[in-house]
Amino acid sequence: MNFRIDDEVIVIAGADKGHRGKIIKIDRDANKVIVEGAAKVWKHVRQSQKNPQGGRLSKEMPISASNVLIVDPTDGKPSRIGLRYLPDGSKERFAKKSGASLGQVAPAKASRATK
Repeated sequence: MNFRIDDEVIVIAGADKGHRGKIIKIDRDANKVIVEGAAKVWKHVRQSQKNPQGGRLSKEMPISASNVLIVDPTDGKPSRIGLRYLPDGSKERFAKKSGASLGQVAPAKASRATK
């Protein structure tokens, strides 16, 4: 999974299909992401000292990472993510649809540099 926190994504499956939002949290072990404003549920909270009012809180639930695609920075449409090595040996993420860079992943490595 090549997502990062604060990536803008589009939900492509499920009840929130078509929703755009930023990734708030990533659970790499469970292969799930939490997207801002998507998969909202009501959590019923009992009165306590921490929560004196009690009631219902709205919160986002995790979505499978396979149900979201990154937003391509050039045209704003969904795109898959690829990884490639640059000529200087550094590794970067890119949008497969347009080839636009999504940021560097690893610093330059002499063994990967092309001459």
